[in-house]
Amino acid sequence: PKTDIVFLKVHKSASSTVMNILFRFGETHNLTFAFPTGGGNQLYYPHHFLARFVQGYSPKSPQRFNILCHHMRFLQPEVQKVVSSSAFYFSILRNPVQLMESSFVYYKGASAFSHVRSLEEFLRQPYHYYNSTRGDSHYAKNLMTFDFGFNPNGEASPERVQLMLKAIEASFDLLLISEYFDESMVLLKEALCWDLDSVVSFPLNIRDNSTKSPLPDTIVEKIKDWNRLDWEIYTGGQAVGARQVELARTCLQGRAHVAPKDIKDSSLRPLQHGGAKILGYNVKQGLDKVLERTCRRLVTPELQYSSALYKKQFVPRPP
Repeated sequence: PKTDIVFLKVHKSASSTVMNILFRFGETHNLTFAFPTGGGNQLYYPHHFLARFVQGYSPKSPQRFNILCHHMRFLQPEVQKVVSSSAFYFSILRNPVQLMESSFVYYKGASAFSHVRSLEEFLRQPYHYYNSTRGDSHYAKNLMTFDFGFNPNGEASPERVQLMLKAIEASFDLLLISEYFDESMVLLKEALCWDLDSVVSFPLNIRDNSTKSPLPDTIVEKIKDWNRLDWEIYTGGQAVGARQVELARTCLQGRAHVAPKDIKDSSLRPLQHGGAKILGYNVKQGLDKVLERTCRRLVTPELQYSSALYKKQFVPRPP
């Protein structure tokens, strides 16, 4: 079991539940925690993390702690001063739409939210209320981006986004997704080589449903746009899903499955069995040969694919 761990506790993302898991494991195995000086709850957040924020740290005789999991704004060179070089780094992401809705309710006293009655009102003219120079402005825009140590007000250019995602990928061994919490716990259990009971938990620090309400589509899109960097981190953290969307856009006519009668290429038509209607796909016309082959492989039904592979593996000998 891994015992040297860094958890970046992203705000409003089921991170309190994960922290409880780490507390329990550390207590059971007599591990040391990198506590904030004076026994506080945060490592001088929202400042970037510094090793001197940790109780018991001294540059003259640096002590390595097993678990670092309290709220901080990530800065890896400083983190490396207080944990083992072999520490396992992980964090958790949340859909920025739900994250901002939760932040608006939870941090209603923050400067950007304190004078508006609703999230919709804030998003109508956000710069009327939002001032990036205020010390608590990070709660109102790209909160995940801020917690990962980046500038939440930076330009969301493709080049900058790629640099940000590469930096996260280089620093973290695993990114959990709060919307898939149980599946994330399975991944965490396997990555840490822990037993099942170590990752079982009860949800903590959750809101009562009476304070929640569904958001209109127009508001959802405004939240995504306002938190563009967070959205890029979130979709980048779900690389498989993001790549699937990208390939669907590239490969498919209509980007969705169609009824059997509407599949134009009969070699891509799935077997219809019993009373079920098995759907299939149409590949876009005019793709280059390499891309067309990639796309066809993605949508070829199992019977046709199996037959093609059999013929490839057992090439018939000429008479």
